[in-house]
Amino acid sequence: MYADIRGTRIFFDIEGAGLVPDGAGMRQKPVLFVVPGGPGGDHSGFKPAYSPLSEKAQLVYFDHRGSGRSDPAPPETYTMDDHVADLEALRQHLGLDRIGLLGISYGGMVSLSYAVRYPHRLSHLILVVTAPDHRFLKRAQETVAERGTPAQQEVAARLFAGAFASADEMREYFETMGPLYSRRFDLSRERSRQPIFSPEAINAAYGRDLHTYDVTGQLADITVPTQVIGARHDWICAPEFSEEIAAAIPGAQLRMFENSGHNVADDEYPAFIDVIRGFLDYPPVPPSRKE
Repeated sequence: MYADIRGTRIFFDIEGAGLVPDGAGMRQKPVLFVVPGGPGGDHSGFKPAYSPLSEKAQLVYFDHRGSGRSDPAPPETYTMDDHVADLEALRQHLGLDRIGLLGISYGGMVSLSYAVRYPHRLSHLILVVTAPDHRFLKRAQETVAERGTPAQQEVAARLFAGAFASADEMREYFETMGPLYSRRFDLSRERSRQPIFSPEAINAAYGRDLHTYDVTGQLADITVPTQVIGARHDWICAPEFSEEIAAAIPGAQLRMFENSGHNVADDEYPAFIDVIRGFLDYPPVPPSRKE
């Protein structure tokens, strides 16, 4: 399905009923937008891994502008501000009042930016292996210099320079970096996923836009129930950033996965899904909302 919003066309897909029987009546499940990472990839890696969450919430998957199955857009619009505005426009397009966000990696950064910009439209927030500002870039470069092989250091340099020349170079990057992203990396499985890669989008993010990303000073203003998930062996969004986010957002819960790299859903899948399902069932009571 497509939404024509803000001068482009965004691909989205929905999993699970929103209105379900509850005794003699009907109950509206919460709506949870699954905000993908990247940018420059697609949402397909979430399926069917995230499907069990549709028992608790109606899931809305989508691809960022210029990524995956969404239409290309002017490269100057491949920015955090535009991705946040697209997310809000998609909420309006679907006629929803409040939404929950499940943001992974770069998607967590988009979710944090949305949370500080549209707090009255947010019901709950799940932040997975992400960071509150651009410091993660320098930290990740230090980590790959310490832990990476020469081949990994070479392809990572393309990421941080925003210098992917083709989809094939992006594919090479993820195959080479796989053992750093996941402690259970399986090359044959990675190749079977066949994601859609869009180098222009990821180059715009890492080459320029992310260098000014910073919501650190606004984290304390987030008052929706929040679950933060970090990974002890995460090379690109180091675990201290998850700890920092959880400490700064009032009432936020932190779960650190001790045996995971950045791809927690690959490394500790059952526990990962259980944490999110538990949060959807029993979110913490947030502090009083600031009007």
